[in-house]
Amino acid sequence: MKNNFSRILGERLLSISEVSSGTGISRSTLTSLYYRRTKTIKLQTLMKICDFLNVSLNELVEYDPRVTLHRIDLKRNGVQK
Repeated sequence: MKNNFSRILGERLLSISEVSSGTGISRSTLTSLYYRRTKTIKLQTLMKICDFLNVSLNELVEYDPRVTLHRIDLKRNGVQK
């Protein structure tokens, strides 16, 4: 998955605090998403962010199953990427 949250905020010159105020999502959750530290996030949270930023879910988070499968194959073969 490709997380575009930080890119979108940068392009729009928005801060995490502004997104937090506009969505009611905690700064810690948004910070984890911004720095790509989060492993799981609720769909409801992503939808709130999408609504606030006026973007589609696919613009916020891109998913390409081929990339995921490639990483799994690399791990099975002992290669770290």
